[in-house]
Amino acid sequence: MTDRRGTNGSAVVHGYPHLDTARAAITALYRRLSDEGIHQYDTSVAPADVAFADHDDLHLGVQRVARALVQQLHLPDARMIVSFREMEHAASVELTAGPEYFIELNDRFRTHRRDIGAALAHEITHVLLHRLGLSFPGTRDNEILTDTVTTYLGAGWLLLDAFREDRDSSQKLGYLTPEEFGYVLAKRAMVFNEDPGIWFTSPQGYTAYTKGKAQAVRDEQQPPLTTAGWSGRHRYAKDRRYALDHPGGAGPGSGDAGRAYGFETLADGLRVSFACPTCFQRIRVPVRGRVRARCQLCHTVLDCDT
Repeated sequence: MTDRRGTNGSAVVHGYPHLDTARAAITALYRRLSDEGIHQYDTSVAPADVAFADHDDLHLGVQRVARALVQQLHLPDARMIVSFREMEHAASVELTAGPEYFIELNDRFRTHRRDIGAALAHEITHVLLHRLGLSFPGTRDNEILTDTVTTYLGAGWLLLDAFREDRDSSQKLGYLTPEEFGYVLAKRAMVFNEDPGIWFTSPQGYTAYTKGKAQAVRDEQQPPLTTAGWSGRHRYAKDRRYALDHPGGAGPGSGDAGRAYGFETLADGLRVSFACPTCFQRIRVPVRGRVRARCQLCHTVLDCDT
């Protein structure tokens, strides 16, 4: 797990450079667990269950927090043995067949106990993914997958709360940017009707959540959804007209990375495909005005004006 700390704010990357990978991770999670499986994680880990005061016994406190996160991630058979040592990264986990898993935390967490829950959440999610057989190729993408799954299954708000930044120093755990953590957290909140904003102790973490939430809301406002704004609907109408006039042609909206939809001409007429705003599975519907589409992966029902 990466641990980015610096003497100035430039040490932390902001924005959405990993957004496509995070979206792919959400899709992969739905495919592996199913919509019903994901809804078993309908409650996030409570702040009181992972709180760690300075006067708490270090090793007893670590075991208590680890047990809470094991329960949150539905790993009842997993026993975490946690130790501390000097290391470059924030934490690491030894992935074996179990039933015991060995987690090492950076020595600095002995005195920075408020972030122990965040470090453990990421590492215990590695255990979950190992058991599920879910991974992405390459270290970078696999770590983004881990950050995304940690957040989407109700433990990743701790990682965003560990983000702190001021004029002189900064700290961030994980591979996702703060805004990307906020985005994934907001996508989860939309599914489970949560308000994670009340859990933050870090003002910078809360700000990143609000920015990520705004980005997540924009996913719900893209054509052909009926919630799309005027400019999106106007652009969509132009692209649809082009597709109708040029059947079989690539044209705007087909394979264009700047647009979330694409048209194709089939024997029964024109169809439009777009990403489900919940799980990002592609949905294909006929172009015939108002239609209601149901995502086959996450079962979200979407009102469309095609």
